[in-house]
Order: sequence, then structure tokens, then C-alpha cells
Amino acid sequence: MLKQHLQLKLGQKLAPQQIQLMKLIQLHTLEFEEELERELEENPALEIAKEDSKEDEYSSLEDAYQDEGTESIETDFDVNEYIYDDEPSYKTASSNYSPDDEEFDNESLLTEGQSLYDYLTEQIHLVNIGDEDLKIAEYLIGNLDTDGYLRREIKSIVDDLAFSQGIYTTKERVEDILENYVQKLDPPGVGARGLQECLLLQIEKKVSSDKAVSLAANILRHQFEALTNKHYNKIIQKYDIEEDDLKDALDEISKLSPKVGGNFDTQTITINQEIIPDFVIQVKDGQVIPMLNSKNAPTLRVSEEYKDILTTYSHDKNSSEHKQAALFIKQKLDAAKWYIDAINQRQNTLLQTITAIVKFQKDYFITGDEKSLKPMILKDVADITGFDISTISRVVKSKYADTPNGIVYLKDLFSDSLTNDDGEEVSTKEIKTHLQEVISKENKRKPLTDDALVVILKEQGYNIARRTIAKYREQLNIPVARLRKEL
Repeated sequence: MLKQHLQLKLGQKLAPQQIQLMKLIQLHTLEFEEELERELEENPALEIAKEDSKEDEYSSLEDAYQDEGTESIETDFDVNEYIYDDEPSYKTASSNYSPDDEEFDNESLLTEGQSLYDYLTEQIHLVNIGDEDLKIAEYLIGNLDTDGYLRREIKSIVDDLAFSQGIYTTKERVEDILENYVQKLDPPGVGARGLQECLLLQIEKKVSSDKAVSLAANILRHQFEALTNKHYNKIIQKYDIEEDDLKDALDEISKLSPKVGGNFDTQTITINQEIIPDFVIQVKDGQVIPMLNSKNAPTLRVSEEYKDILTTYSHDKNSSEHKQAALFIKQKLDAAKWYIDAINQRQNTLLQTITAIVKFQKDYFITGDEKSLKPMILKDVADITGFDISTISRVVKSKYADTPNGIVYLKDLFSDSLTNDDGEEVSTKEIKTHLQEVISKENKRKPLTDDALVVILKEQGYNIARRTIAKYREQLNIPVARLRKEL
């Protein structure tokens, strides 16, 4: 039985334009330029404006167009309503530039390089080897990772050769080709199945008559575990040598490369792009001035030509073709107008966010000393700007600022806080800096344990637990005391 009833629901939906605006906000400069170029190609009604461009008259044209009785495509998305409460409306053309107009050149350095696979394949073809063995060797080379290691099990490779290449062979034969052909290629160490084998392959290429080299080879072959754990006393006792002899052997080992494939391109063509700062921060007379990189502030406008075409077609009410063309042009003009508004909104969001960050971290930008960084989380910036925390997160994501003290990753400016013995809130970044300084000055023969670091930092006024010290140390990529030991 059918029944009628009323039901109230409260829901929230994001329009496609709103989603697009959020995507624009989180793009860094290079991605934004690519996105802008793509939009300019797809929408002929959008164009780069010249400096002397006049104020856009699109709104009045739109009114005239609707008065003619032609069907209109509405664009009900209001970017101001989505993020801001009291933000004024924008002109169609924007011209927000900073003095860095030509300072940053967005050139991608296109470099051609030989891959490790190509380099090894060229060499194996110069070796006197049978046709089937050559195919096995090529297959082994193809299974090397970018560091030059063979990470796969030989048994799996034997199975793959049978299924994909139609080559039925044995594990012993594949190992023989690996050790006697592939591992003999340049660079030394290629084709190794682990770090120990990689280093051994390299040391064996050196002159064995050298005492330090011979000792280094013996250590790598028979005392690798003691070496990795830095049990130097055990090695000295094992070989009955002096400490200086071990130092010489360790020097030889330190010259070896753990990643012999690292000097080769993983692809034939690699695009290297330098970091293009999204913001420029200047310090003048004690004042910190934040600006957008001009690449983030293009001057856009709606095409005058397309507006003229729309006016012409809108007067012809009888032609269905002209009506369809007018609808298409109107849609492109609406999209161009919205895109310009969205770009303006993006610029204002970025600028207000960086202004709030600069206000919070003024001392740091003036001094360049990380100890001057104040505790700052996303909510602090959100409170100043009035934006949502998710918006602030999108702004700082993968963004950089050019400061008087170098390029700074914005996320590095954010940190939690701890209270020191004086009751003051200090940034965890400051504590990490102190921790790094203490470890850099330690006696490397007897590195400080985490417990010892707790005592030292407590003397400096930072009452931190040992597990927190361990966490900060790991975040700084500093190994445990045992692995920091040196002779």
C-alpha cells in the first residue's frame, strides 16, 4: 500500500566547482602552471590579459543576453560563499603581481641518460656466451632493481624462464650465469643478492696485495654481522690487529657503494625540475613581507572575441544552429568567468595563509634560527585566517617559500609544543635542534645512549621521556648509539 509522508533531511554536498577550487588551492607552483595551461587550451574563452586590459564587462553582457530571451546556462556557484564570509567580489581580470616577475624561471631540464639495463645489456652482448645463456643473462639483467640488486629468488626466475621465455633450465645454471657473467659486468657489485655480496664483489676488484684491502675483504666475508653492529673490539680480537689497521680497512669499506645502480637513470629520459618557491618572503627594516610568486598570480580575462560572437548569435532567434552555438559559447564564457574567480580566490587564500604564518613566525624569518620557531599547528593558522583546518592543510601541502635564509618547506614550520622547566611553551622543532647539536658533539668512540640524552636535555630544561627522545632521534634519521660508534 502506497503512503505519502513528509521527511526533512539536512545534507551537505560539494559542487564540482567547489571540489575543483580545493584542488587548485593545494597545487604547488609547477602543478598550477600545468593546470592553467591545460585550462587555457580547453577553454578558448579564457585568455591571458595584457597589462593594459580594461575591466571586464561580462556581467552586463550576460544581462543583455538573457533579455533577448535566449536560453541561459546558469552558474550558481559562489566561491566567496564557500570559503569567505565577507570577501568582496572580484573583477574578471586579475593582476596580482609581486616584484619577482622574472626571478624564477620554470624550465624543466630534459636530460637523456643511459639506463642501467641498457648499459649492462650492451656489455653482455660483447661477451663470448651461447645464445640461450645470453637470453638467460638478459633476463637476469631485466630483473635487477634500480640499485643494481637481484632481489628475486633464483627458483622464481627459473620458473619464469620456462613459462615466459620457453627456456627450461636449472637453478645451478642460472646461478652460474649470474656469478660468472652478470656479476662480472661494470659497475662492480651489480647483480648482487644482498649488501654483503655487493660490497664483496667491489672489494675483490681491488688489489688484494694491499693489507687494508685484504683485511677489508676478510671482514666483509667472515665478520659482516660484527661490522654492521659495530662490534669493533670483537673484530680486533678475531684478527689480532691494531686499531689503526681496522681504521684503514674501514676506510676501504667506506669507499664502496651500497647502491651501484644509483648513478644510472631508471628511464632513458628523466625530467629534473628544480623547486620553484610558491611564496617570496622579504625582510626590510625589521618587517617581514610575504608575497606570492608571480607564477601563482596570472592576469586572466574573458575573451572579448567570444563575447562579441555571443552577442551576434544571441540576436538570431530563428536559427537552431546559432542557438546551439550561442549556448556553447555562453557555457565557455561562464566557465572562464568562474575560473578567473577561482584563481582569485586561490591567490587570496594562499596570501592570507602565508601572512598568518609570517605573523606567527616573524622572529624565525628575521633571524633564520630554527630555535626561534614557535610552536604552531594548523589550527593556529586557521584561527587567524578564519579558514577551515583542511583548507590550511591544502595550502601548506608541498609548498615552499623563498626566504632570506634559503628555501623553506612550509610544513617544516609547523610543530607541537612542550613546556620546559620555566613553564614556557617551546617548539618540538627547537628540542630536536638541541638534540641534534648534543649528538653532533658527542664522543663518537662512546656515543650517548637515549638514557644519557634524557639526562643532558633535562639539564638544559627539557624534561622529556626516553621514548620521546627515541622518537625524535628516529625522525632526525639518527641511528641508535651502538650504530653511531666510530674508531
